[in-house]
Amino acid sequence: MGLFFKIYYKRFGGNRMNISDLEPKQLWTNFEKICTIPHPSKKEDRLIQYVKAFGEELGLKTIADETGNVIIQKPATPGMENRMGVVLQGHLDMVPQKNTDTTHDFEKDAIQAYIDGEWIMAKGTTLGADNGIGVAAALSILQSKDIPHGPLEALFTIDEETGMTGAFGLKPGILKGDILLNMDSEDEGELFIGCAGGMDANISMTYRDEKVHEGFISYHLKLTGLKGGHSGLDIHLGKGNANKLLFRFLKNASESQGIRIATVSGGNLRNAIPREAFATIIVPSEKQNDFLANVKSHKEIYKNELSVVEPELNFEAAPTDTPVSIMDTHSQELLIKVIYGCPNGVLRMSDTMPGIVETSNNLAIVKIEKGTITVNCLMRSSVDSAKWDLAYMIQSIFELASAKVSFEGEYPGWKPNINSPILNLMKDVYKKKFNKIPEVKVIHAGLECGILGAIYPHWDMVSFGPTIRAPHSPGEKVNIKSVNKFWEFLTETLINIPNIDKPQPKI
Repeated sequence: MGLFFKIYYKRFGGNRMNISDLEPKQLWTNFEKICTIPHPSKKEDRLIQYVKAFGEELGLKTIADETGNVIIQKPATPGMENRMGVVLQGHLDMVPQKNTDTTHDFEKDAIQAYIDGEWIMAKGTTLGADNGIGVAAALSILQSKDIPHGPLEALFTIDEETGMTGAFGLKPGILKGDILLNMDSEDEGELFIGCAGGMDANISMTYRDEKVHEGFISYHLKLTGLKGGHSGLDIHLGKGNANKLLFRFLKNASESQGIRIATVSGGNLRNAIPREAFATIIVPSEKQNDFLANVKSHKEIYKNELSVVEPELNFEAAPTDTPVSIMDTHSQELLIKVIYGCPNGVLRMSDTMPGIVETSNNLAIVKIEKGTITVNCLMRSSVDSAKWDLAYMIQSIFELASAKVSFEGEYPGWKPNINSPILNLMKDVYKKKFNKIPEVKVIHAGLECGILGAIYPHWDMVSFGPTIRAPHSPGEKVNIKSVNKFWEFLTETLINIPNIDKPQPKI
């Protein structure tokens, strides 16, 4: 039995392994430590301080910029001073998602990571392997004493998941390297040289509260059990969108049973496919049986349509307390129509990169309460004009309902360079190391490379990483064996970074 399978299955023999016992030991030890430090997006302060102290305790020059990014510089190992400078880059924040039956405070509690066969997972929450493994790898290189490398800089950015704040706030001239190795991709054996740009659509509407009428019965609708996932990487998989499914039912039930809406809460993160959606509604008492039959019918329709991708889908209605108020009928009709009609999912596949999504939208959040309606979408495209075309399409739909629509958080895509020297070097290193040619791809997600490359246009960039599945959802997991291959590939790449003709700036 090989080393990895001894590790994977040792826990079944009653001698459970710790994550820090896995190989490469230092990387897993660093990752396990990261899991103990709360670091959801925009709340990364404790991890920022930890990484800063980490560099200082190693005696390395450590910089914390005004945005919150941390930069740690490490001199070349003896004999490699004239190699090209490399920037190792990852982001410090993680997506905070949990199952409804999980009690967890992402601002206070440690992530409960555990070994599950060939994978590392977390108990009821996101794991944070995105991008905790990349951060742990950079920390491990910084503290290593036996890995040859040229001049190194590690760049740890903040708030990548909710606005790429760290990347946007990075100043030119601070970093001296020539090559950027972004360690935020999620398929081992693949090298990414381009990514989609993105933009948020923030939509708001108001409605008039009405008193609940006599002769109505109140129900709480729960659409749960969907897998969710990354709104870019997983958008092509055809997973259910809880908001779209809920409003599909609400449209039918409003027309056939005359239901009235009191509240809706669907999704909570713009970059995660919504897994759950809830609504409090009232239904005329004489239509109660028809309404319950309709819920059951739609549950069967959804399960039939999505049986392969969403086997745990559940849709149910439970009696609940009478709500304080309901939405006026005109606003309800407009809202149902615009949500039902809003584009969602893949809109166009790439003509130049077969199999890659070009343009998509994630109808991420719908909240209705106390006279206010809030809707958030995340639009992505590798073609800037197509991104704006989609934005104006969504704006047109919602403005028909007198909604206010604004766009923010726009970030650029990363144009592929198939003649990239670092790409060709890494392809060669991977082939020699693993006897396989890595795939070269463009990713339908927002990598910081597009923003960072605009600040440091001379950088030669590649993104790579271990195999991570279901990022941005409580099903997130990272493959143990792929982390070891990722580590070996990273260290071998650093050993093979070429010399330059001119002396490197001293680090």
